[in-house]
Amino acid sequence: MPKIRKVLTYVVLVLFSLLSVWPFYWIAKTSFEAGGNVYKYPPSLIPYPATFSNYVGAWKTVKLGNYYLNTIIIAGFGTLLNVLFSLMVAYPLARIDFKGKQLVLFLILLPMMIPVQNTLIVNYLTLRKLGLLNTYTGVILPQAVTIFGIFMMRQAYLSIPKSFEDAARIDGAGELYIWWKIITPLIKPDIATLVVFQVITWWDNFLWPLIVLSDSNKYPLSVALVYLNSTFQVNFRYTAAGIVLAILPVVLLFIFAQRYIINAIAGGVKY
Repeated sequence: MPKIRKVLTYVVLVLFSLLSVWPFYWIAKTSFEAGGNVYKYPPSLIPYPATFSNYVGAWKTVKLGNYYLNTIIIAGFGTLLNVLFSLMVAYPLARIDFKGKQLVLFLILLPMMIPVQNTLIVNYLTLRKLGLLNTYTGVILPQAVTIFGIFMMRQAYLSIPKSFEDAARIDGAGELYIWWKIITPLIKPDIATLVVFQVITWWDNFLWPLIVLSDSNKYPLSVALVYLNSTFQVNFRYTAAGIVLAILPVVLLFIFAQRYIINAIAGGVKY
């Protein structure tokens, strides 16, 4: 019975995996098709004849290279600021004793009760007063630090034994040196996990860039793909090629960083 239960469990997991992967596989397959009805039934599993012309057409017609650059700028600076600010806020909340620390932590976590949509109007009006509308800074600044990042880094700092910083203080190290050179390197798996989460979040960010940016030349990929779909309504293969090009960097990032994510989830620390 245990073996049968194990086999059934794997069968169910494989079926759910196939159901999850199928939409992505169908998009990728469609992006390589040369012609025919993409909605035909039963669908073909392998594109024949296969072609790269859809990728070339989508890249040249919509200038996806420009949107790639916009997305890299927004996701790169957004992730860098988010990780840096999260580390700076999380360290004193985890490793330094000061009066009112629990109250500060409570006030930081309190906004999690507020839906993100409720902050859009306030952030938009603030950016308008600052003259930051239609700028990359306006897209990045309101989300330059997140509660999730602070809480995640705080939990990572709490997992480090206090003996490390005590030994550093005995050797005469200052607080800034202990934070950046002693404690922070010990939570690299957690930092890598936060980086992956932030890159995915920024890469897929759609609503806020659409609100802030009025110049279509500054749009990130997530917004540009909507216009790609409307531009090529009669040729969904171009849209499929654009979708594959948009998600490919995130997939590659996850593949290369998955060992850090596993270590962070398991609570492991690599020295």
